[in-house]
This record gives sequence, C-alpha cells and structure tokens, in this order.
Amino acid sequence: MKKITLAISLLASLNGFAQNPAPAGPQTRAVALTGATLHIGNGQVITNGTIVFDKGVITAVGNGDTPINGAERIDATGKHIYPGLISPAATVGLQEFASVRATLDFRETGSLNPNVRSLIAYNTDSEVIPTIRNNGLLMTQAVPDGGVMAGSSSVMQTDGWNWEDAVLKADDGLWLQWPGYFARSFDFETFGVSLKKNEQRQDAINALKATFSDARAYADLKNPAPKNLKLEAMRGLFDGTRCLYIRANYGKDIIEAVRFAKQMGVKKPVIVGAEDAARVVDFLKENQVPVILGPMHRLPTLEDEDVYLPYKLPGILQKAGILVSLSYDGEWWRTRNLPFQAGTAVGFSGLDKEEALKMLTSNTAKIMGIDNVVGTLEKGKHATLVVSKGDLLDMRTNVIEHAFIQGRHINLDDKHKRLYHMYREKYGQPDIGK
Repeated sequence: MKKITLAISLLASLNGFAQNPAPAGPQTRAVALTGATLHIGNGQVITNGTIVFDKGVITAVGNGDTPINGAERIDATGKHIYPGLISPAATVGLQEFASVRATLDFRETGSLNPNVRSLIAYNTDSEVIPTIRNNGLLMTQAVPDGGVMAGSSSVMQTDGWNWEDAVLKADDGLWLQWPGYFARSFDFETFGVSLKKNEQRQDAINALKATFSDARAYADLKNPAPKNLKLEAMRGLFDGTRCLYIRANYGKDIIEAVRFAKQMGVKKPVIVGAEDAARVVDFLKENQVPVILGPMHRLPTLEDEDVYLPYKLPGILQKAGILVSLSYDGEWWRTRNLPFQAGTAVGFSGLDKEEALKMLTSNTAKIMGIDNVVGTLEKGKHATLVVSKGDLLDMRTNVIEHAFIQGRHINLDDKHKRLYHMYREKYGQPDIGK
C-alpha cells in the first residue's frame, strides 16, 4: 500500500512540472492575415497586405483588396509578417546541456564519418526549440560536429512529434572541417585562445584526397555491390544534390578549401565560419561560393583589424554579390538571438533591413536547396511564417504573436516564458508581457 501511495505521489509531482506544448495539428480551414506589413523575404515589402493560406500552402499574397473567400480572418493591422527564419549550422535539437554528456548527440568517434546522419538524433522534445521559434526561427539545420568529416545535416522544422514529422529536407549536405595551417587551442588556466602550427594538416589533407578520389570513382558506378555506406553518402556531392559545407576561417584556408572541392569535382561547396572572408571577397565572387558566416557578436580575428569588422562583414559580402547567410555555428544556446545579428549588420554595414532579412530567409533557403518551398512569402510555398508586433530584427520590438509552420498554428509557450511569469508572480511584480 505504501508503494502504491508513493507511486501516485511521484506521478502527481511529475505532472506538476510544466512541459513543452504539444505539436500543432494540421490546418483544418483557410486562414487570412489582413492589414499587416508583409516582408516578402526577397526585398519586397507590401503595406496593408493580406496573405491567405490553406492546407499548409500559401494561396494568395497581395494588398488589402486581395479576396479571402470565406477564410478565417485574423486582423494583423499594425503588425509585421515575415517568412519563417532559418537557422543554418546549428546543433539545436542535438544537444541540451553542455555539461551533461547524456544530452549531447551531435558527434561520433572517428575522423571521417560521411555516413553519419544528424536527423535521427534530432530531439523534438528539446526545451531549446520553443525558445528559438519565439524569436521567429521556424526552421533549423541540424548539423553534426567532430572530426574532419562529421556527417550529413538535415533541415528540420521547429515543431513536430518526432524527427520524421519535423524533417523538411533530409541529408542536404556533408560537413567538412578543413585542416587549416593553424590550430586553435584553449587554455583553461588563462581562459585564452592561442594559435599554433597544425602539425597534422598534411596528413589530414592526404586522407581527404584519398577519400574523395574513392568517392568520385564510386559515384560513377550505377549499381555497386556491395554498397559502401561512407562512399554512398558522398555520392550527392558530385551530382549537385548535396552541398559540401566546409568550415574554414582564414583567407588562405578558404582559398585552399574551395580549390580542393573544385578539383575533386564537388558541385556545391559552401564556406562556413569565414571570419577572414573580407580578404578573399574577389575569390569567393569569382568562384560563386556561398558563405554562412559564424557569430558576428565577437571580437575581430586579428588585433590590427577594425573593431567593427565582424559587424560589417555581412554587408561587405552581400554588396559584392556573394550569397550570404548568418549563423551561430554550433552555439545552440545563442541561436534564438540570430535575428539580432541581422539587425547588427543593418546598423554597422549600411545594409537595408530587407537585404539583411534575406540572410535569414531567401539566401539561406537557396544555399540549402529549399527555396522552392520556403524562404519567401509567395503563392504555392509553405505557409511557414510569423506575425510580429514590430521589427523582427530589433530585440526591442521582436514580439512574436503568431507562428505558422505549414499552416499549423504553433503554441508559443516556452520555458523562458513560464519562468518569467512564475517569478513575476512570486515577487508580486506586475506582469508586463513577454
């Protein structure tokens, strides 16, 4: 009897803990958002606009005269509507607490693991996921890390019961850490970062050359038997169905990495990180290589650089005609602040707000090969969008009031909000909202 009473008490205590909201059900009737400012995501803005969607797909985008044909009307007068933002190069859903090994599932042992797939590790129950969609991020690229070739990433939606529900594009590309001339090391005694010569660099490059040569020869085989899982995973690099995301920061490393990819027959190389990209702008433009920048809210790489260079870098590349996206590159807990990186680029590089928005919407969608379904508010694309009280790129006015993923109306509760309301009540303070 005591055991039964204890079990009931435990269940009651568990029910007392707040949980993530259940994923939204499918859209059941057409919805029309009216009276808002529409930020299309391609540079176009429509004031007093209307957007209509049904069965998860946008059916009409236009001004206030756009017919809604009996759709459920949501008055968004004075609000701003944006495409759902996309977070590239992220480990959201793959790790929860950095200090708890059991919650980390973004890397495998070994150096060359092209066959590893990150999507099957994506945890839709993560407490982090609701916090990023509350800042407008409705899609994230789940990226593996570790070793030289970490595996393949997938584009995931930030709502779903499991990874099968959440996946938008499976295995969009493979991730390579380019063996640079210098290696960074962190000193835990001084909490400083130092650079030293990478002694294993040439051995790593030789291993990559052998692996890519084998993979290219394997890709020429129509029906190889038996199948080699590692080489099979690399097949898409040579026909353009997958990107090769290359992490490289220094100018010389960027040039060498791109040339290596071209030499090996890779169709779609993408540079990730690119702290020194301002020094190789002409090279990147000439080779038409997209760039996913790492965290902007940092110090310059070199002591003699302009202190504001990280803030200006997106504008420098965008104005040069390079396809640019922004990321926090693995810093999953900071991903929710990604819109404000774009806002920083506006303030320091002279970019127009709509141009900066592209770096989190249409540009990123083009790089990942999902621009046919998301990235802009256009008829026929997924109804994946957010309604904000104000400017999405400004932390003072980024207040998400509605979010839709493929037309599903998302519950915007999260752990941050629950804790905020709880402690406002505890200390008897008036509730001021978000």
